[in-house]
Amino acid sequence: MGRAAALLGLLAALGLYYAFHDRLWSASKWWDVAFLAFVLIPAVLALIWLVLPLRTARGLVPAAVGLAVLAWAFHEAGWGTPENFSKLFAVAFVGFAFLAYFEQLSWVVLVACIIPFVDAFSVFSPRGPTNEIVKHHEHVFTTFSIAFPIPGEASAANLGLPDLLFFSLFLAAAARFGLRPGPTWFAMTASFGATLAIASVWKGGLPALPLLAIAFLAVNADLIWHELRSSKGWGLTPKGSDP
Repeated sequence: MGRAAALLGLLAALGLYYAFHDRLWSASKWWDVAFLAFVLIPAVLALIWLVLPLRTARGLVPAAVGLAVLAWAFHEAGWGTPENFSKLFAVAFVGFAFLAYFEQLSWVVLVACIIPFVDAFSVFSPRGPTNEIVKHHEHVFTTFSIAFPIPGEASAANLGLPDLLFFSLFLAAAARFGLRPGPTWFAMTASFGATLAIASVWKGGLPALPLLAIAFLAVNADLIWHELRSSKGWGLTPKGSDP
């Protein structure tokens, strides 16, 4: 009941912010970055933390499909706020469901080691899909991303849905394999804020998955090393612990 109440309360607060953000204060770029990094991004990602106990629930994939259909309907109706959160929960449920195919912790670690390079290639390479979409099909990126509106402006910072998928996957893995879910959520959330700050200096898009993967591995490095060394063939039996 506590989580459900917190979830509804947070959704209501975020809904109000998303509805009236363009009427709020207008600050400098770095105040905006600080607000997004320390307030808005953690508040939005707290929604995934609050639904984390659902990671073992049945019907996650049908629920994700239903939420995706709702997001499409909201998009067609021009209702940006409910579209945004429908996409968020849909991707979170896909990440939770996807973890079921990872029988060993080593598989998650391997993914965390590979995806930074894949994401960097996608963003920086002229032939990378993300680079192509951002430069020539910006509306596609906007559709397949989560918006973080800037106070006092009509614009927003956007985080791609794959970034949220791996955020959800790694967070669920931390809970499933007996790692540190709370610090993992905190570190990965901070990684998105750090990427945003660096991108503001870089003045261009940056891949979010490298810092995300580093955050997941760094916070749990000792536990991962101990468990992988003590298990045969880099396997690990899920412990099923919840945050």
